[in-house]
Amino acid sequence: MKLSQTYLFYPHNKALEHALANSIGRLGDEWVEAAAPDTQVTVADNFLYTRGNYEQHRFSSNILDSVREALEISLTDEYRHQEPSAWAETQNSLGNILAAQGQQQRDASLYEKAIQCFNNALDEYNREKSPLDWAATQYNLGTAMQALGRQMDGAKLLKAAIDAYTNALLEWSRKETPEKWASAMHQLGATFHAHGKLLKGNRTFQKSVVAYKNALAVLDADNYAFELAAAHNNCGAVLQHLGESEENPDRLEEAIRSYETALTVCLEQQLPIHLAVLCRVNRSTVRSVLAELTKDTTLAHEVADEFEMIIECFPHALQPLCLKHCEEQIHKAKCASTCH
Repeated sequence: MKLSQTYLFYPHNKALEHALANSIGRLGDEWVEAAAPDTQVTVADNFLYTRGNYEQHRFSSNILDSVREALEISLTDEYRHQEPSAWAETQNSLGNILAAQGQQQRDASLYEKAIQCFNNALDEYNREKSPLDWAATQYNLGTAMQALGRQMDGAKLLKAAIDAYTNALLEWSRKETPEKWASAMHQLGATFHAHGKLLKGNRTFQKSVVAYKNALAVLDADNYAFELAAAHNNCGAVLQHLGESEENPDRLEEAIRSYETALTVCLEQQLPIHLAVLCRVNRSTVRSVLAELTKDTTLAHEVADEFEMIIECFPHALQPLCLKHCEEQIHKAKCASTCH
């Protein structure tokens, strides 16, 4: 079946930012200034946190080519022989930068090179001698394979990403490394969701919900406001698709509650306004699905009003394709409110 549109939030990629921070020094002092992001932009970025796994805001993306070249030059056999751990860390950094370029250019070959870098790093790191480095590299590997799997609708890649995140969780625990554990759980939830859309049945969607709820167990609004909102929103998205697949109104109601919680976090923690708007769009979309499933004409009429309100009140915060989605949903809801 064709599943309805959902809008996901992508968490901070701290590994990418760390890779850039550690690598820019190799280029010389003049590049440090060039790496600073443009802070003079006054137009709100309505795509913030929605582009994918390799979005970062600390450095200018114009620096990626130069950093990549510097890292590639440094990865000699002699360097590997003399400092194997540093060589592996450099492979990790290069992998993240290649994957960022892969996302930027939608270039599968760059993702594949990134995946090879992470596998190269794993040739040096092993779980027994370097458990935390091994886990971090498994996480990086999973994120690159997830991103490429999404782009290519590749079930094998997504399954491999699940395996990599699961490996990372062998070393990252809720008690000892709660932030990393929550990040891996969030990404595991996202990967199960993407994988589930390519499979028959609902078991993979159900695993996604469990993973997101695990992440939510350690996130709080004071310390992890965006991550909390993202996990609630993205959990709502998989619940929405699970409800559609099962034709289960209770799942759809749960999705609505998840989106509403995400919206509350966005508003109370003053996150970028377009994120709150996307939560509203998601909530109204799943209410439309519920109206169609239950043949509730009153609810369908309410949904049409909600989408009209979103367009009227938040035109500045809507992405173009999201605006088109809202307009289509108005037509669909009005038809449903009069056709049954």
